[in-house]
Amino acid sequence: MIPVSAPELVLFDLDDTLFAHREAVEDGILRHLAEVRGVFLAADPAAVQELWRSLEEEHYHSYLAGILDFHGQRRERSRDFAAAYGLRLTDAEATFWFERYFVHYRDSWRLHEDALPCLDELAARLPGVRVGLITNGDLAFQSEKVHRVGLTDRVEHVIASGELGYAKPDARIFRHACSVFGVAPEAAVYVGDRIRTDAIGAAEAGLTAFWVDRRGASVAAADAADAGRLGVIRLDSLAALAATLGASPAS
Repeated sequence: MIPVSAPELVLFDLDDTLFAHREAVEDGILRHLAEVRGVFLAADPAAVQELWRSLEEEHYHSYLAGILDFHGQRRERSRDFAAAYGLRLTDAEATFWFERYFVHYRDSWRLHEDALPCLDELAARLPGVRVGLITNGDLAFQSEKVHRVGLTDRVEHVIASGELGYAKPDARIFRHACSVFGVAPEAAVYVGDRIRTDAIGAAEAGLTAFWVDRRGASVAAADAADAGRLGVIRLDSLAALAATLGASPAS
């Protein structure tokens, strides 16, 4: 296996790895409800954010599994959220409700503070290293994020599950990404924020895997065992990535 200190390719997850998705979701839903007002005025902000995040997780995975289409998972998320506060939404109302939320979510788009410094350090320490993204989602939507936050010129290819019909942690998406770059999985590094979807999935596909755990997440025993067996490397931010790869600063 090619050593970690000499990767030809560094692949990143997008949401919650480079792009501050969770923060944008939390900001967006509170701004949206402040505009909608009504029954939501008395809602506890932390409970609102937790419910909205849990519904996103539930319905987005339904989309990835092919149970709902991309717009359907948005509609159902809105409908279930409103129902928790005693409101019933028609399909059209749920779609419109999400569209109003989405304006605020989109206005909150930003990168994590450690994202650009990490990419800059990689370029300085590893001249010629190639960089790409693997994301579970719709290519057009994810590409809009990439453009809006200034990553377009930083990444060579964006690999999206919506174009392939299979999603992380399926080994095929990681191997497909490597083939797009013409790089063997053993010569590639993958960096993501989810221990199984990102890190374990990538490691099982033959890549060197880094798990970015910014929040000190608790880990299920099965995940810990698989991560240990596969050599997953845990980081608390992107700041240490380039140094962890063993590269020396450019002179």
